Amino acid sequence: MNALKDYKSLYKTAFISTIIMLTIIPIQILVFALTKLPTTTIEWFSLFKDNLVIGFFHADFFILINNILISIIYLAFYHTLKEVNKGVIQIGIALGLIGISAYISSNKTFEILKLSYEYFSTNIETEKIIFESAGKACLLGWQGTAFDTYYVLNGIALFCISILMYKSKYYSKATATWGLFAAIFMIIPSTAGTIGLIFSLLSLIPWYVFSILYAKIFVRIGKEI
Repeated sequence: MNALKDYKSLYKTAFISTIIMLTIIPIQILVFALTKLPTTTIEWFSLFKDNLVIGFFHADFFILINNILISIIYLAFYHTLKEVNKGVIQIGIALGLIGISAYISSNKTFEILKLSYEYFSTNIETEKIIFESAGKACLLGWQGTAFDTYYVLNGIALFCISILMYKSKYYSKATATWGLFAAIFMIIPSTAGTIGLIFSLLSLIPWYVFSILYAKIFVRIGKEI
């Protein structure tokens, strides 16, 4: 554990990040189940005008927060797994962080919020058409190439992390297996129609269990070093 002594604050932060993430996930699912997802640009504008919090949930703002938290968790994984295979974990973490960066660039929460405000602030029809067109462009780019890149790269990152966990002295085989199951379900992006949506929802189950298991390990490491 001496090799990890300098990273005690990292494991505490990674643990707190995991708890926040595990809190957001069920709330996100509940919001999706109980409220309608907008299907048109005007519906998105209206949602942000009428219910800002629900708008933020549907626009995946809180998933963006989760991904920022995951970048901290990735660093904790790196320092516990680099002794197993430094090259593989470097590749995995690098791809994961590139994917998270792609996701941040793909998220259009504040662009849609701004356009919603501008749309309802004007009575000039030509300006409304311009704002609606800009909103439509945002929505089209939201779950496009950058989003799919994020999804696939983080699936690969999770494969690398989970496989190395099998040889690590810090993680149990159960932790590694749950992580591997989550990675398998992330093979197909959530944007790939019905099957993508099903795989995305199914990946949350092993990911949730995996997160609880590794969070306990972070706590144990933090106490022992």
